[in-house]
Parts: sequence; structure tokens; C-alpha cells
Amino acid sequence: MQILALKALREFWTKYPNAEKPLRTWYKLVSAARWTKPNEIKVAFGANVDFVGDSRVIFDIGGNKYRLVVRVVYDPFYRVMIKFVGTHEEYDKIDPETV
Repeated sequence: MQILALKALREFWTKYPNAEKPLRTWYKLVSAARWTKPNEIKVAFGANVDFVGDSRVIFDIGGNKYRLVVRVVYDPFYRVMIKFVGTHEEYDKIDPETV
């Protein structure tokens, strides 16, 4: 998958250094994937992923300390667009469907 807005991840882990390792791990796993449907994401991430609507995916990162909201575009583009990265507390203040 092509991940758009890597800059957002870098800025976040600069502010929260403990988030760098789990976010880099997430990036590596997702970059190597080629998802064609949501179930494939669920298989890869299990309980650490939730879905909102047709294309929004919420990842629990770093033992649920951080949240990552992305928009996934499957075939033919295979893209993941980062919409939000934040602490669990920051996530509680947003609407993942519209962020």
C-alpha cells in the first residue's frame, strides 16, 4: 500500500518519541501489504483495528496509547491516507468519520 502523509507520523513521533517505534512498525507492515478488502486488514491487525464507514480504519497503536485514523482506497490504487494521528485522549475529542 502507498501511504500518503508520512509527514504527519514524523511530526507526531517527534512530539511523542515513544510513538516512533510502533508507528514505524505499522508503516512497514502497511507498506508491504496490498489489501483488496477490509477483512484483510482485520486479519493482519486483529483486535487492534476498527472500521467506520466504508473506507475509514482506526488503528490502536502502541498498546492503545495512540490512535491512527486512515482512509483506505483499495484496488486499483492501493492507498492509505493518514487522516489523524494522536493520543487516545486526543482521539476521544474527534469524529473519526469526518476528520
